[in-house]
Amino acid sequence: MLTPKQKQSVIDKYKTHDSDTGSPQVQVAILSSEIKELTNHLRMHKKDYSSRRGLIKKVNERRRLLKYLEREDKKAWQTLKENLGLK
Repeated sequence: MLTPKQKQSVIDKYKTHDSDTGSPQVQVAILSSEIKELTNHLRMHKKDYSSRRGLIKKVNERRRLLKYLEREDKKAWQTLKENLGLK
């Protein structure tokens, strides 16, 4: 799980305006950080099935948000994918 300091740094990096905390770009960036952290955890703890289920939920949520962003703002979607290194 991300610490509040880590989460705030992700928000500061991907926010679209000064008081932005919930735009799709910020949500996808936070989910990506959480996914990386869970992936590393699952490499060490292969049989932690409840964490695996949480990882799958986060991946699906990120996918839905990216699909929404692609529909609404193609340029922001492309920029976000390049910055996060997503396929």
